[in-house]
Amino acid sequence: MYESVFLLTNGVPIVNITFTVDDQVAQHASEAARKMGKTLDQVVRSYLEQLASSAQRDQEWAQFEQSCLTSGGKRNGWKFNRDEANQR
Repeated sequence: MYESVFLLTNGVPIVNITFTVDDQVAQHASEAARKMGKTLDQVVRSYLEQLASSAQRDQEWAQFEQSCLTSGGKRNGWKFNRDEANQR
């Protein structure tokens, strides 16, 4: 669950997230982040950005796939032609 406290960073709205983890998990994660030359906040933020990017990519792929399935092979008037594709 996240708090709906919005801040602006470089004109981009951000939200402050608070969650609970086991103390040892937090300590080990902080140590791992430190070994990467990052803070735990930076590592978590990076992971969330990757997760969001992956979800967006999946959605875009699903839209493309649906478009391919419903277009009947036609794209803006163009239709696949095997003979034209094999011309050399």
